[in-house]
Amino acid sequence: MPRFDLSPAELAAYLPEVREPADFDAFWQSTLAQSRAAGGGVTVTPVPHPFTTVDVSDVTFPGFAGDPVKAWLITPRGVDGPLPVVVEYIGYGGGRGVIGEKLGWASAGYAHFVMDTRGQGSAWGTGGDTPDPHGSGAAFPGYMTRGIDDPAAYYYRRVFTDAARAVDAVRTLPGIDPARVSVVGASQGGGIAIAAAGLSDGLVASLPEVPFLCHFERAIGLTDRDPYNEVVRYLSVHRGAEDRVFETLSYFDGANFAKRATSATLFSVALMDFTCPPSTVYAAFNHYRTDDKQIEVYPYNDHEGGQTVQFLRQAAFLAARV
Repeated sequence: MPRFDLSPAELAAYLPEVREPADFDAFWQSTLAQSRAAGGGVTVTPVPHPFTTVDVSDVTFPGFAGDPVKAWLITPRGVDGPLPVVVEYIGYGGGRGVIGEKLGWASAGYAHFVMDTRGQGSAWGTGGDTPDPHGSGAAFPGYMTRGIDDPAAYYYRRVFTDAARAVDAVRTLPGIDPARVSVVGASQGGGIAIAAAGLSDGLVASLPEVPFLCHFERAIGLTDRDPYNEVVRYLSVHRGAEDRVFETLSYFDGANFAKRATSATLFSVALMDFTCPPSTVYAAFNHYRTDDKQIEVYPYNDHEGGQTVQFLRQAAFLAARV
């Protein structure tokens, strides 16, 4: 598996111009204001499980347009709060899964809030529980082109709003320190974490792993892997729609959210990643607004990245800041 992107030195300096709509901030301010105004309560229901070191609750919170979104809340048992919390977003096609799959953060002393991804959860893993009640126009199978004719109708407008509302929700929960909230995710989850960092004030850190949804105009066509290739196949049918499609995607580009993110951040990148090419990750990392930023480089890995090695590095990074 050869390296196919820029050299390591070129990647470290890569700071491309990324298409950014003039009304980017207004679009997201209006989107979040509308969803917050839609209201809806947060419910927390403890659930039985066989684990002796954690407590687990089934959470429902209001996301985009007040739609109910599911999450797990896992907390270390017998630890006095208020606890720092890590909000996790899930990779493409997966859902929040079942109880017990994610015990690392709670074992490290954090509350762990695992957000379901609306409409996903049936491609891998053990499922999701959050429908997406909003339709879209013609689209290629998958999620990348749903509503791509219009930023207001685009699928990731709803997902990114859910992500920001997850941060809102977790700050209201008993036993949680609202001033010590961080966000984490791998692949799609990493792209969502960058968006959440750009949309949410006062986060301690963002921890995006091999993030997806960054620098669309480079990624699409540079790699032939899905999910980016969903857009290629859409454009192969909708000839002449390229400018409209990339204009929509510019409202959801991780590099544009990174320009607005002020928390500390620890990225990871894999230099043989054919799913999320390294230059697209560096585009977001190098645009990230804070000075407190680091990137872990895995020279010989594909999209699996650092896996547990990266978790250990994230835990050390976060422990120094909470």
